[in-house]
Amino acid sequence: MSQFTVLLITAALSFMPVSELRGAIPFAIINGIPWYWAYLFAVLFNALIAPACWIFLATIHKLFYGTSPEKGFRWYKILFDRFVERARQKLSAGMEKWGWLGIALFVAVPLPITGAWTGTIGSWVLGVSKRRTMLAVIIGVIIAGAIVTAVMVLGIEVFNIFIKTII
Repeated sequence: MSQFTVLLITAALSFMPVSELRGAIPFAIINGIPWYWAYLFAVLFNALIAPACWIFLATIHKLFYGTSPEKGFRWYKILFDRFVERARQKLSAGMEKWGWLGIALFVAVPLPITGAWTGTIGSWVLGVSKRRTMLAVIIGVIIAGAIVTAVMVLGIEVFNIFIKTII
């Protein structure tokens, strides 16, 4: 597989909600991209999720919710208002305590369901400003990328201890 193809797949994996950095960085490293380039490339594309997701959510929400009471879809307004109210009640104490830093820490944990997509959607639902959301997601992505890269690099080195090379 060519390096261009590997980088293209790495970019796609970085942008997908299921894999994000957890899939992109290992894929790139396993396919011969140096760990530092894999980290930078995957983090760059994963950080682009925040503005893309924010624009998408704002646009779709305006279309469905409408700009006045008689416009939009009634069912969407009812579901959205209930969902947002419930989410804000559950998470308001945490948001008051941690604020945007809590979102950065949430995104920084490289586990399933935590990441740039979930962090951006959560921030948007909770009404965090666009600027703070972008900052929190970028910080979280940088930390998560460092964790995944470290695990990959150290894991490969640990594995190499058990492989005997014959000269």
